[in-house]
Amino acid sequence: MRLVDAHCHFDFPHFEGRRSGLWEAARNTGIERLVIPGVRRQDWDRVRSVAAECEDWWYCLGIHPWFVAEHDPSDLDELEHQLRQGDARCIALGECGLDRIHGDLQAQMPWFEAQVDLATTLDLPLVIHSVRTHDEVLSVLRRKRPGVPVLVHAFSGSYEQGRALVDLGCYLGIGGVITHNRARKTRSAVTRLPMEHLVLETDAPDMAPAGVAKGQNEPANLRQILTALADLLDEPEVSLAAVLTRNAGRLYRWPVG
Repeated sequence: MRLVDAHCHFDFPHFEGRRSGLWEAARNTGIERLVIPGVRRQDWDRVRSVAAECEDWWYCLGIHPWFVAEHDPSDLDELEHQLRQGDARCIALGECGLDRIHGDLQAQMPWFEAQVDLATTLDLPLVIHSVRTHDEVLSVLRRKRPGVPVLVHAFSGSYEQGRALVDLGCYLGIGGVITHNRARKTRSAVTRLPMEHLVLETDAPDMAPAGVAKGQNEPANLRQILTALADLLDEPEVSLAAVLTRNAGRLYRWPVG
């Protein structure tokens, strides 16, 4: 079985000194690659450095909506410079996006729109953070039509929102939320959405699946998410894993086996 963790904050200090052991545990469950998103300029060097430690780790760079107040317009110029000069392991722009719970949407929107435009200019896949803002994200994507693969990570919206994103060609990141029985809306939505637009992610150390303490998520837990998704879709894990891994390949433009 071959799996990809499409969104994992493996650069966070929480994992310092433990990455090798955690990656070995993940590899033993079938995970062969993970992608580390960048969230703010001060962390970009660390993201790049951690990804360089292992040939199976890849990365993206972006400005997350939580941290827009830390940045000024010159940081967008620097983001463009770093993405243009990025090595082969830099495979996307992100994460960027909108968050209704954390911060001011009006302040976040120009940063999100600028990064959608930049992904288009650079022809890079786009990784989007969207918390209770799927309608706003949809509006931006419909207006700008970025023309690159798009991942809406940590999807937890309704079927109607998921269907609208899929109809625009987006991939939806499926994480630990579906392992919780209380997440009825998202679990129901996932069963009705085409599996060809789903990718697995842990968002570790956050978005812990059932039975894992808050903030203690790790890449090996991706297998638990696969099992939950296979149960919801009534699909064998092996065949579902093959579809999800192909999806991640299309998203990040890896060779698809």
